[in-house]
Amino acid sequence: MLKIIQENKRIIVSFKNDIFLVHSEEEPAFYVGQGQETIESYRGNFKIDDYISERIPLRETSVSGENITFSHEKIKLELKLSIEQGRLVGQFKLNTMMNRFWFRLHATHDETIYGCGEQASYFNMRGQYVPLITTESGVGRDPHSLTTFYANKVDKAGGSFFTTYYPETSFVSSRKYYFHLDTYAYSIFDFRHQTFHEFMSWEIPKGFIITQKDHYVELLPDVTEYTGRPPLLPEYLLDGMILGVQGGLDQVLTYLQKAKDHNIKVSGLWCQDWAGYRYTTFGKRLYWNWKLNENLYPNLPNVIKGLNQDHVQFLSYICPFLLENESLFLEAERQGFLVLNQKNESYKEDFGEFYCGIVDLTNPQAYDWYKEVIKNNLIKLGIKGWMADFGEYLPIDCKLHNGVDALLMHNEWPVLWAKCNYEAVQETNNLGKVFYFMRAGGFGSQRYATSIWAGDQSVNWETHDGIASVIPAALSVGMIGNPYTHSDIGGYTSLHGNIRTKELFDRWCEMNVFTSYMRTHEGNRPKDNFQFYNDSDTMHHMARMTGVRVMLKPYIKHLFHEASLLGFPVQRPLFFHYENDNQAYHLQYQYLFGKDMLVKPVVSEHQTTMNVYLPDDQWIHLWTGVEYTGGKEVTVDCPMGYPPVFYLKKSSFAYVFQNITKTYA
Repeated sequence: MLKIIQENKRIIVSFKNDIFLVHSEEEPAFYVGQGQETIESYRGNFKIDDYISERIPLRETSVSGENITFSHEKIKLELKLSIEQGRLVGQFKLNTMMNRFWFRLHATHDETIYGCGEQASYFNMRGQYVPLITTESGVGRDPHSLTTFYANKVDKAGGSFFTTYYPETSFVSSRKYYFHLDTYAYSIFDFRHQTFHEFMSWEIPKGFIITQKDHYVELLPDVTEYTGRPPLLPEYLLDGMILGVQGGLDQVLTYLQKAKDHNIKVSGLWCQDWAGYRYTTFGKRLYWNWKLNENLYPNLPNVIKGLNQDHVQFLSYICPFLLENESLFLEAERQGFLVLNQKNESYKEDFGEFYCGIVDLTNPQAYDWYKEVIKNNLIKLGIKGWMADFGEYLPIDCKLHNGVDALLMHNEWPVLWAKCNYEAVQETNNLGKVFYFMRAGGFGSQRYATSIWAGDQSVNWETHDGIASVIPAALSVGMIGNPYTHSDIGGYTSLHGNIRTKELFDRWCEMNVFTSYMRTHEGNRPKDNFQFYNDSDTMHHMARMTGVRVMLKPYIKHLFHEASLLGFPVQRPLFFHYENDNQAYHLQYQYLFGKDMLVKPVVSEHQTTMNVYLPDDQWIHLWTGVEYTGGKEVTVDCPMGYPPVFYLKKSSFAYVFQNITKTYA
């Protein structure tokens, strides 16, 4: 499977008859060098300037068996190649200290690229220059939008097209291979060149791995066998929606009753303020001391038992930051469990009008202590799920217990946070019964994050940070092995004049029927924005959409099993099953929901008709039962509650879809 060919002073490395590395003296495959970075950080946002003082091409080569040495004078980079479990593995070893590394992978002119973590602006990365650092995703994210302009002006928080909570040095190619560069260091993946992809990293990576198959349905199982797969999501997520409500026990139970009175199928209450709340200029924030606030939620364990008897689960919130001078902070500080600043004092991170300490997850004792906090303060209460938030804030100037430079640990931090949650659930024998959802991630999230959520979108129709952005976000993380993802129904961030409307909420609700699960959010300014519980028409809409969701249970349960057994994403690009359809590789706002359903959510305001591309197959429109022949674009009506959704005529779940048509046409 592996061939190393030397011809005319060129070295060509092929794997399974596909070329992956081409090196010559004129166009070297490897460079090393030195750089000095300047990083401005502010509340989880990072502005990076990198001064490259030298970039040295390693032009000279020697080959010994499956080992290749690339060199320049006394500098030698050894590349050891091997085949392990049918995958091409490369290992790097450099004989001198360098802090910048460049590697060129052979590319073809018509190749398309997907992945690099969660990417919300572009699904196909070809032609893009992609910096990879975990950060606040940014408000607006489009440098040309007014939302981003004001977010940058006021809070340095506007972001850009490639700011992401979840970066990863991994991607899948239309050549049906998966590539992973083994590093957590800040990296830039450059896909702008016709004949090569260039990767830059702030350390010498350990190596890389490539796996290639004939079909995507063979590739993803192999990828996720390597990355790891999450456990099954709890079955209660198939029985309705999670209501994201807050305000104390009496208030949330009132909202629950109101939802039931309108026949909304509710499977969970997500009450993020279970530990208390506070108000800042940003809006309603939580009280970051992760203990039950018994004034807001009295007698909660018994209330939870009663809710469970009514088939409603209780969900909450936690993050790895502790409010200064509160009980958990003081306990962690006393035991030396907090990240330190350069003066060896507890590092206090600014979260906007309050400061927090950071649990040092590189300290095994601190890690185990916080795992016990999760077990005792959440799981023992009967809580069946939570938002495991804020994995992207690790300051780059802090001191960690393991002695590793925080700049190099920064992208790995979300994975440690995911693993801490995972082990808390695993060690209490709750995998598959209890889950958590995370916005921050990195390589390893595939195994340790039971679910991804798209983070804090603006409550509007903007392409790069509004409702549309969650679709490429789901597709990109899915293609690198994260099968379960969803988004806040209605979005979250209400700033700089953005106010959530009823129409936006309703459209987001109908879209999330066709994702891993449905969950609402009141947003950062609940009183300023549209809320479902104030509008009977929306609650009737939610009843209809949760009715559809519950009728889909046999099909979605099948998708959950595919996800955890094979690594298939619940939301899939069209080319996943229609790999010979060229147009399928360039669509990012429609997707397959499993193999048998095709969805194109309405992501534009006041839209009542939609053009939808159907790949070559026989498709049935879910709401009318009208049959369409694919291989072309069709136009359908899409009034509220009827987003463009089609199913395969030949589907073994056709009876499920036909019942929906009969019930909700």
